[in-house]
Amino acid sequence: MRKSRGWLSQASFYLVATLVILPFVMPLVWMVASSLRTPGLPPPRGIDWIPQPLAWGNYPAIFTMIPMARYILNSLLVSGMAVFLTLLVASWAGFGMAQLSRRSWRRLLALSVGLLMVPVTTLWLTRFLLFNALGWIDTYLALLAPALMGSSPFFVLLFYWAFRRLQAECFEAARLEGASPLDIWWQIGLPQVRPTIAAVGSLTFILYWNDFINPLIYLKSQSLYTLAVGLQQFQQLDRTNWPLLLAAALVMTLPVVALFFLTQRYYLQDYP
Repeated sequence: MRKSRGWLSQASFYLVATLVILPFVMPLVWMVASSLRTPGLPPPRGIDWIPQPLAWGNYPAIFTMIPMARYILNSLLVSGMAVFLTLLVASWAGFGMAQLSRRSWRRLLALSVGLLMVPVTTLWLTRFLLFNALGWIDTYLALLAPALMGSSPFFVLLFYWAFRRLQAECFEAARLEGASPLDIWWQIGLPQVRPTIAAVGSLTFILYWNDFINPLIYLKSQSLYTLAVGLQQFQQLDRTNWPLLLAAALVMTLPVVALFFLTQRYYLQDYP
């Protein structure tokens, strides 16, 4: 009886999980199927799940129409450097906030929440004038400048909350042993907040990988374009060739999906 109940409970769990996942997975499946349709055909009346014939040549074609490989490398470079800088700065800031007195961290917490409420559009002109004065226009420094401040106050707050959950006795014992703040952050703090590192790293990668406005504003040279700008450029070449457009969109989507599968095991971990 217990085995049958356990089997029914497990089957019900997988059934509910499948029903929840379907609305999120089906658009990706539709994108894959539509990207394999023959270029030039009119849009189908319904959903063509298995196109006939399968036009696998759509994917090599998009790399010949625009310098797609160059754009991918540019996006990987910008996103990778942004992830490193964001994790470094945001974890430093969050760790520092967690060590402050109650009155001090409350003020910084209020400041962080207030900064989150500032519309990003209000910063475009100010940033452009500042970066232009510094000579950063048409360089990746303009794109990476926010990463030098943790990219977002939200990421700092995530690290702050993670470090606040750790036992303060561990930090006090390390201080008594003569460990420096950087040693405590590196050897004691970071190893215990791996789920937060994975979450902030993933969100940062997605933020910079999908960023379209900032590269469009600050970059002038085509050789520096990221994939988001390249995808818009590709759309302007032929707005009605949906199979090729969806193939290019799928190329841009796959790294994000792959990143999720690589880091999902960290999301299920709990803090010690």
